[in-house]
Amino acid sequence: MDVLLLVKAAILGVVEGLTEFLPVSSTGHLILVGSLLHFNDEKGKVFEIVIQFAAILAICWEYRAKIGRVVLGLPRDRAAQRFTLNLLLAFLPAAVLGLLFAKSIKAHLFAPLPVALAFILGAFVIFWVERRHQPIRITTVDDMDWRIALKIGLCQSFALIPGTSRSGATIMGGLFFGLSRTAATEFSFFLAIPTLSAATVYELVKYRHLFHASDLGMFLVGSLFSFIFAFMTVRALLRFVSQHNFTGFAYYRILFGLLILLTHAFGWVQWTD
Repeated sequence: MDVLLLVKAAILGVVEGLTEFLPVSSTGHLILVGSLLHFNDEKGKVFEIVIQFAAILAICWEYRAKIGRVVLGLPRDRAAQRFTLNLLLAFLPAAVLGLLFAKSIKAHLFAPLPVALAFILGAFVIFWVERRHQPIRITTVDDMDWRIALKIGLCQSFALIPGTSRSGATIMGGLFFGLSRTAATEFSFFLAIPTLSAATVYELVKYRHLFHASDLGMFLVGSLFSFIFAFMTVRALLRFVSQHNFTGFAYYRILFGLLILLTHAFGWVQWTD
């Protein structure tokens, strides 16, 4: 096994784990780091699918007790049924719009300028939501009704635009519609499970011909680092939002958007691949 390839896999696993659940767009970071590591070919894209699934497993492990209660309580527990319905309704808008427009989005918006603009505009959305001082009406994910869940799902649809950030769209949507920071963040985590799982299955089927047994070591290393750092990031983010707002992420998004433009202008990163 190529040691250098394993090192690259570990680095990209760390990047995926650190950025998947933060409001900063993991896709943009993986493109940048993958290009700098010369690991953004077709095999690299398949690798990203695998390590994304590992990040989802970190969420499932962190919330295994909650998920277990919901699954076991579905036949008779109204709270479990309501929670499941909320996730389904929040998942549907992005799923439907993704199936309808994914090809067009990739063809027209996956370019340096749109991605950079999405990073920067997303930053100003964070500033705007944080300064609105929306009264908190919902303190836990179990208090949500289906209307709020559907609205957050519509917000998640904006994440189909490259550079927007699925986590950022759902968390800001939750804050805008009256969820506490913790509730908005946790619902974003839970919503990631069906959303990213469906995207992973779709991509796995689409690119199944690119999977080879010889890549197993690379996949295992990347997945391990993705799982570990996603797990740590989820816990750290929950502690962070209990005492801070999200404006720091907004400043970071502006800097990263400018970095996209800079790396493209000098040809350091092939953002259009």
